[in-house]
Amino acid sequence: MQKHITAPIPLDNLFAEVKTVETTNGAAVYFPLINGRYEVKPGMMSFGSYLGNQTADSQVFQIDHNYPDYRQAKLLARSERLSKYYQTDHYSPGLAGAIAHFIIQRLIQEHPQYFDYQKTNNIHKFHSQLTQETLYLGSDWQLQQVETQSNPVFPAYTSTLDALAAQIQEDLTVICRRPDGSNWLSAIHLCYPNHWSVEAKIGADFATIHAPVAGIEKINRRANAIVNTMISQKPMVRFAWGLSTDTRLNHHPEPPPGVTASQWQGRDFDLQHPRLYLRIERQVIWGLPEYDAALFTIRTYFRDCSVIKQDQVLRSKLYAAVESMTPDSLVYKGLATSRDNILQWLDTRS
Repeated sequence: MQKHITAPIPLDNLFAEVKTVETTNGAAVYFPLINGRYEVKPGMMSFGSYLGNQTADSQVFQIDHNYPDYRQAKLLARSERLSKYYQTDHYSPGLAGAIAHFIIQRLIQEHPQYFDYQKTNNIHKFHSQLTQETLYLGSDWQLQQVETQSNPVFPAYTSTLDALAAQIQEDLTVICRRPDGSNWLSAIHLCYPNHWSVEAKIGADFATIHAPVAGIEKINRRANAIVNTMISQKPMVRFAWGLSTDTRLNHHPEPPPGVTASQWQGRDFDLQHPRLYLRIERQVIWGLPEYDAALFTIRTYFRDCSVIKQDQVLRSKLYAAVESMTPDSLVYKGLATSRDNILQWLDTRS
């Protein structure tokens, strides 16, 4: 993979934020802490369960009017250093082809107004109206050529997974299972990291990946069984959430060149100038048992807590959930020093 850039990326671009769901047409709206507690659990439900968002709840890949900003965030991450955001490990050509086929089929099924697919002479041709890019894939679904009506993406796409990930608003990971039952993360395309690193996780197993999560011990004792469920059972969806003080998608633990850690970190809540957002991840798990693998998609949304505050029920649930966090969970979520100020702010009506 290419590891260089031709010129420094403007710092303003690196800190660009996306709109919240309250100001985005067509955005799905979720509130995964309705029970008023912060919990570490699988929390998986059947994919397609209706959660109030019309057809979006039955889509693997959700597209809304925030798409251009999500796309730009991916292009910025890739241009910084592709290997920082995209890694594979023993990602077999057969599995890669199956994943590519699945993504394309879902996109043309879920969003026929944006995506088109044709097959001619064993060449798969996939076109996006959103990016004006056409991907030509060989009979094995491997990337052969990219046509675009604008400037080519830099660095050039290195694989079908890389190219397809740049067409959607989700991040992608693939977990695989060996004949002995052990597992490993075989592919990660993560341009919207929430304080974790692709390079630190690729090739690791489920338990190792999640070891830093406070309160994960009980789940990790069932790690292999959970992975088996992800691979062999029907598709599922789950949610994760945290709090942030900005709506920047990219919170990689390693700052970009020219940016200090304190500038990049975020999560520094200022009671005098409060900005607080619920960062929500909608995660879809789609098993491919014939390949002993599962695709795991991560769609990030932000909800404005100043709007949540105006709803008495939602405000009380958020307050109770933050209050319920253990000291270890507060440290893990980056809220140890700001918890009391956040609770004080949530308790005021203005």
